[in-house]
Amino acid sequence: MASPIYIQIHNDIKRSIESGKWQIGDRIPSERELAVNFGVSRMTLRQAVQTLVDEGILERHVGSGTYVARQKVQEKMSGVTSFTELTKAQGKVPSSKTISYHIATPSLSEMEKLKLGEREPVLRMERIRYADQTPICFEVATVPQALVKEYSKEQVTSSLYRVLEESGYAIGHAEQTVSAMLASEKIADYLEIRRGDAILRLRQITNLSNGQPFEYVRTQYVGERFEFYLEK
Repeated sequence: MASPIYIQIHNDIKRSIESGKWQIGDRIPSERELAVNFGVSRMTLRQAVQTLVDEGILERHVGSGTYVARQKVQEKMSGVTSFTELTKAQGKVPSSKTISYHIATPSLSEMEKLKLGEREPVLRMERIRYADQTPICFEVATVPQALVKEYSKEQVTSSLYRVLEESGYAIGHAEQTVSAMLASEKIADYLEIRRGDAILRLRQITNLSNGQPFEYVRTQYVGERFEFYLEK
């Protein structure tokens, strides 16, 4: 199963960073230069770079360029974040719109986060999540295909946690990282906000009770419509 071109470029850039070609804080070449080097369109190159930005590996500086991200100060959050349950707890009605849903070869990042081999396919899905029909976040979720192959698309996209628990799986702990960024044009369109508006980015790896990671999620929340509550 061949990876999409943008995932292959994602992997090449990530390897370059890990090998030390680009250090933390270094500005990487422009999208135009990289597109020429990889022999692809700027749209394809931009998609590859954006996946790395969403993962916190790269960061954009408006008017300056794209840089290898610096490590940020982290604060542990308690509990596992389930958008469906969280929304219901607030007395709102959760819903979602699936943008894409397909089986794919995992990227290097997905392999590392989910502890998979390169030949173990994943289900990668993109969704807009709503509360009372208001768009709250855009989510890219990756899960091992072997875990969900017996479930329908409707079951997986409605509430994956509930479906797994009803099948006898116990949800364990989650590792969460939250940071701030500005909305890209694509995200702004999905979330009905303006390009450059403030958004909160959550990266979450969720484990089963046996410690096996089963979900890697990159979510971008509208800053003025959502807040995180930290409990120590």
